[in-house]
Amino acid sequence: MQIKTLRAKSIQEALQLIRTELGPDAAVLHTREVRRGLLGRMILSRRIEVTASNEVNVQPPLTLAAQNAVASQNAREQNAAQPTSSVDTLMQTPAPAHAEHHRDQLREDIQAEIQELRLLVEKLHRRSDSPISDASHPAPVKSDDPREQAFFTVFTEMRNAGLHEQDARDLLDAVRPDCGAADSAESIRCKVAETLASELLISGPLEVTPGKCTVAAFVGPTGVGKTTTIAKLAAVSRLHHKHRVGLITVDTYRIAAVEQLRTYANIIALPMEVVATPREMRQAIARMRDLDLVLIDTAGRSPQDDARLQELQSMLAEAHPDETMLVLSCVSSTENLQEASRRFAEVGVNRLVLTKLDEAVQLGAVLPALRGCQLPVSYLTDGQNVPDDIQEAEARFLADAVLGESFSTTQRSNAA
Repeated sequence: MQIKTLRAKSIQEALQLIRTELGPDAAVLHTREVRRGLLGRMILSRRIEVTASNEVNVQPPLTLAAQNAVASQNAREQNAAQPTSSVDTLMQTPAPAHAEHHRDQLREDIQAEIQELRLLVEKLHRRSDSPISDASHPAPVKSDDPREQAFFTVFTEMRNAGLHEQDARDLLDAVRPDCGAADSAESIRCKVAETLASELLISGPLEVTPGKCTVAAFVGPTGVGKTTTIAKLAAVSRLHHKHRVGLITVDTYRIAAVEQLRTYANIIALPMEVVATPREMRQAIARMRDLDLVLIDTAGRSPQDDARLQELQSMLAEAHPDETMLVLSCVSSTENLQEASRRFAEVGVNRLVLTKLDEAVQLGAVLPALRGCQLPVSYLTDGQNVPDDIQEAEARFLADAVLGESFSTTQRSNAA
C-alpha cells in the first residue's frame, strides 16, 4: 500500500500535490493543521498536512438529498412508533360543549406559561453582560452597510484572538470617529492596532551605567520563567554589552533551582551568591557593589500566600533594588494575571516581563491585566534558548500580538 503525507499552504494546494503524486483516484485518509507557536504563526503562513493513499477504498458520503431522505424516513418511523400524547388527544378528539371551555382554558394556561418564560429569559439577558443588555454600546452586527461589515469583520477577528468583548468594543469605539465610509477592514485594523499601541506602557530595557551598580530583582508566581529570563538578560548584558554582571538567588525552595542558575553563571563566568535570610541578602549586595548589574532571582510565590509575600518583601527591603520586575506568563488566564499583578504590587514591582509567548495560543486575555496593573513592559520572551529568545518590548509588536495574526499580517504588508 502506497501512503504519502504531504504539507502545503492550503488544502487546495495539498490536494493538487496528492493528485499529482498518487493519481486522481487517491483517497485522503487524514488532514490536520500543523501548529506553531504564536510568533511563528505571526511571521510564517499556516501549513496543512494531508495523508493519502491510492489503494484504500473510501465509502463516499451520502449526498445532501439522500441524507434528508433518510432523516425524513427515520422521523416518520419514530412518530409512528410513539403513542399520541394526552394533550394531542384532547386537542384532536371532538369534545362536548362542557369540554370546549376546558380546552380553551388549557390553551390559555400554556400561553401564559410561555409568556412568563419569555419574560424571565429577557430579565436574565438584562442582568448579563451580553450585547443584548448593553444598548448604549452594542457590539457590531452583520449589516449591508460596507463600513459596518468592515467593523463586524474586525470585531470578530479580535474576539477570535481572545479579546474580551468589552475590550474589543472599546477599541472599535475609540477608532470609529476617525473612520469614514470608505475605510476597509484593513484600514480599521491598522487604526485599532495604532490605538492599542499608544495605550500600552513600555519602559524599555534595564538602564545599566558602567561604574554604577544597578540592582534588579525578579518576582512572580511559580513556573513563569524567572530563572531562565535572568539567565538570558545576564548573557546579553555580559556577552553583548560587556557589562560586569553578578547573580543572587533566593530560590532555595525549588529542587535544583540553585544548580540551574549556577550552571548559567559558570557558563557565562559570572559571580553568584546564594542567600537565605535578609541579613545574607544585605551582605551579598555589599560584596557586589563594584559590579555594573546585579540580578536577583527570587522563589516563586503564590499570590494567595500572604506569609511568603511578606517574607519576599522583607528580603527585597534589604536588597534595595533599583528595579523590581514582575514576571508573568502569557498562558495564564486573565483572572490569574490580574490577581498576581494586584498581590505582587505590595512588594513594590515597577516593571513587567511577559514570558512564554511561544506557548500562548491567544494573547487577548493579557490585555485586561496590562490595563489593570498599569506597569510598563520591559521584555518579552518566547522560548527557552539562552540568550536568544528574549527581546525588548515594543508597543506596536505587542499590540499586534495581543490583537491576533490578522493585525500582524496587515502591519507587515503595509511596512513592505
